[in-house]
This record gives sequence, C-alpha cells and structure tokens, in this order.
Amino acid sequence: MKTVLIGLGQAGGKLTAALRSFDEQMGFGAVLDAVGVNTAKADLQQLPFETVLIGQDRVNGHGVGGDNELGAEVMEADKTEVLSALDGKVTAAAESIFVVAGLGGGSGSGGAPVLAKELKRIYNVPVYVLGILPGQDEGAMYQVNAGRSLKTVAREADAVLLVDNDAFRSVGESMSEGFDAINEAIARRVGLLLASGEATEGVGESVVDTSEVINTLRAGGIAALGYASAEASPDAEENINAVMSMVRRAVLTGTSLPDASDADSALVVVAGKPETIPRKGVERARRWVEEETGSLQVRGGDFPLESGRLAALVLLGGVERSDRVESFMERARAAIDEAEKETREDPTEMWQNEKIDDLI
Repeated sequence: MKTVLIGLGQAGGKLTAALRSFDEQMGFGAVLDAVGVNTAKADLQQLPFETVLIGQDRVNGHGVGGDNELGAEVMEADKTEVLSALDGKVTAAAESIFVVAGLGGGSGSGGAPVLAKELKRIYNVPVYVLGILPGQDEGAMYQVNAGRSLKTVAREADAVLLVDNDAFRSVGESMSEGFDAINEAIARRVGLLLASGEATEGVGESVVDTSEVINTLRAGGIAALGYASAEASPDAEENINAVMSMVRRAVLTGTSLPDASDADSALVVVAGKPETIPRKGVERARRWVEEETGSLQVRGGDFPLESGRLAALVLLGGVERSDRVESFMERARAAIDEAEKETREDPTEMWQNEKIDDLI
C-alpha cells in the first residue's frame, strides 16, 4: 500500500521519521515520500525530509504551546503551504495518504482534522490519520486535547489508526526512551501493514493486496493494529499452533489499542517464508478472529517475507465502541470538567483567609 506520510507536530514528525527509516531498512518501498509540518522551528530541524514551518506570523516559530485551537487556526490559515509541499509527492502511484500526529499536543492535534479534511477534498485516495493517544501520566491538558482532536478527526479522516502510548511504555524507561521505543514498535507494525500488499519475496498462496487494507478500513471511525511474532519451523504443518497463538496474542495483548477486540471488520496477515506459512493455521486464525470480534467481515492472507520468523498482523476496523476508547473519552471529559471548575472558582477568595496575618 504505497503511501505519502505527513508528520504533524513533534510526535508526528518523529514517528514519521521512524516509519520512513523502517521502510528503507527493509527495502519495502511502500513509503513514497514524507513531509514534516510544525509550528516549532526547532522540532523540524532534525527531520530527514522536506519540512514546512507554519504559523510564523502567529507564533514566530516557537510552537503553539499545547493550544490545539490555535494549532487548528494556524493550519487553516497556512494549509496552502502544506499542500504546495505535497506537489509532486502524491503521484499516480500513491494509494493512500497518512497524516501522522500526536493527539495530545497543539500543532498535531489541532492541525490533523483540518489537514485531513482538506486532503480529502483534493485527492482521490483514502486519507488516514495515524493518531497517538497520550499516556495517563502526561497531564490533563493532553487528555483534553486528545479527546477533542479524536472526536473531530474521526469525522474528517477516512479512518483513524489509533496508538495508545500506555500500551507500549515499559517500567523504568525515561520519557525519551519510552517514546523512542514506542516509535520503533509502531513503525514495525504499520510498516509491515503497508508493505503487506507489495510482496517482496516469493509467492504466497493467498497474498494480501492493498484493496483488502482499504476495505477493512472502509467503514471509517477508529482502527487498531495488533502484532506478534515467533520462530518458524521449516515444516508448515508444525507452524499451525504457532500461527494460532500469534494471532491470539496480536489481538489480546499486542494491539496498539488495548481491549479493542469488538470490531466491525478485520484483516489477518501472516508474514514469513511462503513454505512455512500453514494455510490451515491461517484459516483457523481467521475464524477465531471472527468469533472474537463478532464481525463477519474478516479477511485473511499471506505476506511472503524472507525471514526465519513468522509474524501476525491483525488490523481491526470500527473499534470505537471498545472499552479503551470509552475510558479515554471519559478521562478527557473529567479533565474538561475539572478545568471548568477551576476557571469558575474566584481567585480572590484565597486572600480572605482571616487565619493568615497581614505582613504589615
């Protein structure tokens, strides 16, 4: 599934760089090109592709300070500059556009819905958003921003592939180490999904193509992506149980959005050497996903890949009813209520405490 990436904001730019790097290292060629967009000049300087600094007349290259309403206004005002940077990049070969953004900050969460809407107006390919949810420890402002952004971007994009930071953070990691590890993990998952329609090694029995990815996401809304891998036996029959276990782990413990197994549609992809992929195992795994998700729209196929391991990718479409999404939106609503409560309180009341003596 050949695509063009647009990295919005600091988090979006870094994840875009990781995605492009993984695609180049693996030699897939699924990422045709990439552009980085931000209101903070410093965040663009380390990106290894063309960048666009927006909002210079409003914030002078210093960012929007987590204000996603300002981020949306800036993107609306400067969207022509972003579209100009895409000239010559979204070619006839492009089968999709991915807007990559952290939903908790300012530039990414505010700009993503605006840009997705504009891209859909202009281009005749699916426009997806790869959105990153902030972790529970990242502060109330980020929860509020992400709740508002997610609600809006899910309406404007063809689908939102959601990544929950809490699903990947390891105990004992520093903040930067944690984000780097998350970017690498997501780049591997999304990179394999994009490449799965572009067979690079051998010929499988039932190779996945781009249309199956697009059809899985056709209903729109929110999507999640699961992943798991295991050592492969040279004999395909011996890998039946391994494939079943991988697919279960991908859905139940290895997904980008925990507790999101209630889905409208799904795509099961098993990657590895064609001679090691058991057809019976893939079909059993596909039927298990049908039962687990309650969906009758579950597709399955192979991704021929020269490797001593097998890997399972499970793309779940229409997971907005999941417990994780509902709990996140509830946390965002609680943060908004708390912010409004603090705004309503009269700050002058703190000076009326008679138990505190005047200085003079």
